[in-house]
Amino acid sequence: MAATTPSRLDIARQTLDAWVREVVAWHFDPQTGCPFWLDWAARAGWDPRTGVRGYADLDKFGFFEDEWLRGGPVRRWVPRAHAERPVYVFETGGSTGVPKSRINIDDFRIDYEAFSATLPDEAFPRGADWLSIGPTGPRRLRLAVEHLAQHRGGICFMVDLDPRWVIKLLKRQEFDEAELYKRHVIDQALTLLRAHDGIRCLFTTPKLLEALCERASLRKLGITGVFCGGTEMTPQFHRFAVEELLEGAYFAATYGNTLMGLATHKPAEPEDNWAIIYYPPAPRAMTEVVYPHRPHELVEYGQTGRVRLTTLTKEFFMPRFLERDQAEREPPCERYPWDGVRNVRPFSQLGTKVVEGVY
Repeated sequence: MAATTPSRLDIARQTLDAWVREVVAWHFDPQTGCPFWLDWAARAGWDPRTGVRGYADLDKFGFFEDEWLRGGPVRRWVPRAHAERPVYVFETGGSTGVPKSRINIDDFRIDYEAFSATLPDEAFPRGADWLSIGPTGPRRLRLAVEHLAQHRGGICFMVDLDPRWVIKLLKRQEFDEAELYKRHVIDQALTLLRAHDGIRCLFTTPKLLEALCERASLRKLGITGVFCGGTEMTPQFHRFAVEELLEGAYFAATYGNTLMGLATHKPAEPEDNWAIIYYPPAPRAMTEVVYPHRPHELVEYGQTGRVRLTTLTKEFFMPRFLERDQAEREPPCERYPWDGVRNVRPFSQLGTKVVEGVY
């Protein structure tokens, strides 16, 4: 009887299991691992290098705790193999208390180079310049989008944007001041777009994209590709952007954060009904949709649940982190033979309202 040929899904699972073994071996080896996980293993009383043989075994770690990333010393996350290398630290939004911090060395470059391979050259021309209208300061986006532009042969122009200030204005209900700040950001963007006619590619958030298009035509400004991400990304906005705002420019929607990196959008098809569908950058990160009260268990395809994130790089290992997001579980597709997420939005059962500011 002839052996059956492994499917693309089987191969993806085997690749993921092999990568899990390699990453776990790295982070728990006293020569290469990071102090946090080496201390964790000593207290736990078992060696993950022998106890973890594949992705499913990561359940043995329990759930990664949010508070572990708040405060210092941040060097406890630096693998000993990278102790002598320059280290970046990137922060989460910081809208709730002390921001979470993640160390980076090369991860942001690797992630965005992989994302670059998904962008069509006709919309994001090689050698074209970029404009980033998004969070700056301690956020990963600041350097990541710039590296994306440079990797594709361009130069990245930036605006100054502090979303934490906008969040404070909104919490104080100073809506007029928040609107003035948004106008200030768009003023900066328009100045750059009109002064540098080589800019063809744009990164921004849904609210800022809408604000920009209220004041200028993307077509007249020469924009051919828009890379867009943020919590306001909904099917309604997706349709509005494509039909009203973009004027023929390509729309590359993304779901990402400091802890995961960047999930790639599935190109829109009519049967998707404008849903925003993302697939994680496996095997470097995996997103799953789980039952909120049984987070060890995946929901069925098409059902809604909480997003569970696992990050697997040699710089950062974060198993089974429960995000502040919910989504529908999406089945694998031809291009991405692993689970995706559909229509990500804030998790409704947290019982707290998160102010998203300019996003």
